[in-house]
Amino acid sequence: GDLTVDLVKRIVTIEDREIKLSPKEYDILRILVQHAGKVLTHQFLLKQVWGDSTDVQYLRVYVRQLRQKIERTPDQPRYITTETGVGYRLREVD
Repeated sequence: GDLTVDLVKRIVTIEDREIKLSPKEYDILRILVQHAGKVLTHQFLLKQVWGDSTDVQYLRVYVRQLRQKIERTPDQPRYITTETGVGYRLREVD
């Protein structure tokens, strides 16, 4: 794929162009990358990123912002897919 995430340097690039993410956006993407291909529940992501039970709406807002930055067509995501009623999945990127 064109998306690369360097977990050591905390650098995200799309087609060799560096993408600037907020700390929370990066955290969400990092967790998705570490579990690529698996469906992660809203609760799991909320606990990993915010540490306690934050409203799922926060997660939706951040995922939307993340998609605006990394997806060519944010409303038809290639990377971060929604598993309705469950959570999100990062499609495996090579």
